[in-house]
Amino acid sequence: MNLTFASTTLLNNKVEMPRLGLGVFRVEDYDELVNAVKTAIAEGYRSIDTASIYGNEEAVGEGIRQGLAVTGLKREDLFITSKIWTADMGYDKVELAYQTSLTKMGLDYLDLYLIHWPVADKFISTWKKMEELYSAGKIRSIGVSNFQIHHLEELFAATEIKPVINQVEYHPKLNQKALQTFLNQHDIQMEAWSPLMNGEILTNPMILELAEKYAKSAAQIVLRWDLQNNVVTIPKSTNAERLAQNKDVFDFELTEADMLAIEALNEDRRIGPDPDNFDF
Repeated sequence: MNLTFASTTLLNNKVEMPRLGLGVFRVEDYDELVNAVKTAIAEGYRSIDTASIYGNEEAVGEGIRQGLAVTGLKREDLFITSKIWTADMGYDKVELAYQTSLTKMGLDYLDLYLIHWPVADKFISTWKKMEELYSAGKIRSIGVSNFQIHHLEELFAATEIKPVINQVEYHPKLNQKALQTFLNQHDIQMEAWSPLMNGEILTNPMILELAEKYAKSAAQIVLRWDLQNNVVTIPKSTNAERLAQNKDVFDFELTEADMLAIEALNEDRRIGPDPDNFDF
């Protein structure tokens, strides 16, 4: 797979999305996050992923402004994602939630807006309003997060537009093969959150063995595995050295045998909530 840091994936609505981006979950310090986003943009990152529940959209927006200022890039050079939280779901609430995210970030539009979790009695009506906003040109792309196959089938049956993305927990201990096969069949891009298992996977002996074999870090091995599996990935970091390291995964390629060895680590084990059993 011939990939570079500038590589994109073509979503099903013909919008291009970077394959590697920056996640900002649990980064609560304003100045730290502003600097991280600015640094990431200066390092060449073009995709930034946040969510209303993270409580850091203002810092992301300021980091974007500073990053554009230091690089001379334009807003349209970036791909910005946010997500609607469960409390804001429902047809009548969506537009205000979306506008609130835009206001906090100081943006005129988002490149991607996601339903964060599949709240059973709300995700259909929420999606229908998101379809309207998308059709009106207010959002470039719409997608979902944490949806299982049955959630997607229910969505397909009741709505008009397919999600471009399903952002899910994905790492060597939870490789979601059945879900990815289903997404591929329906031309929906899989995206990984927590690709490094909050750091837990980085101490796995087999991953460390591969890191030594390829003269790479454990994180670089896992991120490369994501990319070769055609999974968009958004590792979180506010450390400039790690931001640079996380993007340095395009000068080597894992063998098919090593790809399968990492896949064999799967335990169907989640570190986050179960999309079929959450209470928020």
